[in-house]
Amino acid sequence: MLAALLPHVWLFAAAAAVTYAADGYLHQRGSYLINRLGKVRAGLSIRFLLRQLMLVLLLARMNLAEEPPFYTAVACFLLLYGLQAPHGALTTLIRLRRTMPVVTRNVDLNAVRIPDAPPDALLDRSAEKMLHCDIPAMAGLLIAARTGQDGIGYAGAALTLLLALAYLAALVPYVRPGRLVPPAPAVLKAVDTWLREYQPTVVLYFSGSNESAYQGNMWLDTMARVEGRPLIIMRERGLVPQLAETSVPVLCVPAGTHLMNLDLSTVRVCLYPANVGKNIHILRVPTMKHVFIGHGDSDKLASVNPYSKVYDEVWTAGRAGRDRYALADVGVRDEDIVEVGRPQLEPVESWTGSVRNPIPTVLYAPTWEGWDDNPGNTSLLLAGENIVRRLLAAADPVRIIYKPHPFTGIRSGRAKAVDGRIRAMLGKAAAERAAEPRWVEEAERTAADRSAAKAEVVRINARLTELAVVGRSGGDEAEESRVSLADPAREAEAEQLRAAWNDAYWRSFGWWEHRTVTGTQPKLYDCFNESDAMVSDISSVVSDFIASGKPYAVTDSAALGAEEFKRQNTAVRAAVILSNSAEELDELLAAVADPAADALAGARRELKTYLLGPDEPTSMEQFNAAVRALAAKAEARNAGVAQRIGDQAVAVPDREAGTSGVGTGEAEALAEAGATADPDAVAALEGEAAAAVESAVAEGTTTAH
Repeated sequence: MLAALLPHVWLFAAAAAVTYAADGYLHQRGSYLINRLGKVRAGLSIRFLLRQLMLVLLLARMNLAEEPPFYTAVACFLLLYGLQAPHGALTTLIRLRRTMPVVTRNVDLNAVRIPDAPPDALLDRSAEKMLHCDIPAMAGLLIAARTGQDGIGYAGAALTLLLALAYLAALVPYVRPGRLVPPAPAVLKAVDTWLREYQPTVVLYFSGSNESAYQGNMWLDTMARVEGRPLIIMRERGLVPQLAETSVPVLCVPAGTHLMNLDLSTVRVCLYPANVGKNIHILRVPTMKHVFIGHGDSDKLASVNPYSKVYDEVWTAGRAGRDRYALADVGVRDEDIVEVGRPQLEPVESWTGSVRNPIPTVLYAPTWEGWDDNPGNTSLLLAGENIVRRLLAAADPVRIIYKPHPFTGIRSGRAKAVDGRIRAMLGKAAAERAAEPRWVEEAERTAADRSAAKAEVVRINARLTELAVVGRSGGDEAEESRVSLADPAREAEAEQLRAAWNDAYWRSFGWWEHRTVTGTQPKLYDCFNESDAMVSDISSVVSDFIASGKPYAVTDSAALGAEEFKRQNTAVRAAVILSNSAEELDELLAAVADPAADALAGARRELKTYLLGPDEPTSMEQFNAAVRALAAKAEARNAGVAQRIGDQAVAVPDREAGTSGVGTGEAEALAEAGATADPDAVAALEGEAAAAVESAVAEGTTTAH
């Protein structure tokens, strides 16, 4: 505005260029400032309009208000804004009509025709691109105002309008019926057809925020190995891209009404890794048994949530989980708890009794701050910096791997600040260590290997990116649902590459270098294997780390005192207990350096069995035995209901918004069973269920009463 009032053409041009660049930068970064500007009525369209009004003001201040370029500018910008309406309508219509009621992976939807998505360049940040069509007009009119050559201004305005019209013309073909996905009923019918053909028996049901993807990802390998025909049901579209690669069919159904009408009549066991409100949409299905499996085993209050009463069974890793519910007395009956081990812990390597590298590596893996201000939620706030500071100042050098919880800082600005300071401390310490003669010599000796490892990481990342793209790049949800089908060869290659990536990653920097690890790779269990000891707080991380048998320390952030802290928290009974000053860390470091000084080794072995169950049979065998036993109970229940109602209609919950508690297929299946069931068949099924449970108990793979 100042440049327009002066008036000064080149100053105005420079200021305009800066605003274009700044806007583009903020959008590219996804800055929260963009949202805040919109809330104070300075959104994207307003910012472009203000810039154009400033140009009109500049022309007026240059005494061009009665000249053709002035009218050209006003007319051009009015027409450009007039074209925003059809452009917005077209892009919105395409997005809506390209949005299916489901998002799938490894589900064959060939029963419906799903055309290719429009080019990503047309719909990605489309409003921003349309508004940027004003650049030729802005540039042409500025040059015309400075030089007096009106033709340049006319040409710029004409080019602006041509670009806007061309953009509209490029969008029009994609609103034809043949370029849009089929209507919701057709897609849902195809999904039901696939379900009847596939006949899933075990479902992992997952819902949550974008930050909670890890809760579902930790069960993917288990689902791939579970007996029966597994299916993963999700509820949030935004979580699907964050789902790790899996060969298990994935069905994301955002709408509760659509989910409740799916034909899930063959499902006998439904597994829940999280307690969330949307669980109710499938908990109301009576033909399957419902199990809470959680997303970690710890002494946190979340591990004994009273909500768990809604499930038919609660599966815990070991005896500790059963005792935890008994002590909490939240209404979960002992006979409904089954011990199945922790199948996810198979990749965790057992401790050999000696450090992996010439100096010990200590993992600091604090949990997040939680939803309240309880000081016991995390060690980060009161002890985090002391822990890192004391490890850095240890008499003998130690390498630190810092892996904060992915939720860290989402609620507490203080936790976010502490996390940032710890990262800065480690960065500074790493730089100082790199300058010390001992480490300089070691760095020179291993430079070639580290360089080769870095190149290997880059190569593997590139190949994994290629494998992750199924079909052409730039496809939308609908197109990806069509082409994302299981490919055993591709999955096997990807698995080998991920193992090679993990090995190369740890070799790509020195074994003496401090490291902050974030993101999905490397995984937490990879950090376990790279470390010789761990410092953490009350969370499932501690229970999982105990599987390694390595020394560990846990922070008593609430200052309960060591004895009371151990009494309240089973997982710390074999740990070095740290106060918020972390002065007890020397005991942990001594146990790592000298097995003879490790007074807690025997206690860790006993605690491992208590928390995680026996080593034999394996956790996966225990898990599958529990699935078989519960599926047999579901079969017996369904057959019993069918026999009791005979050929009468199946009793279902009241219809809500045109839906029912069981899908059409379930009702038909039970009605058909009722018409043909005989008492002997029902008794046989019930006998098989009882036998399956008794067999599982006899094998030591599950507990039932």
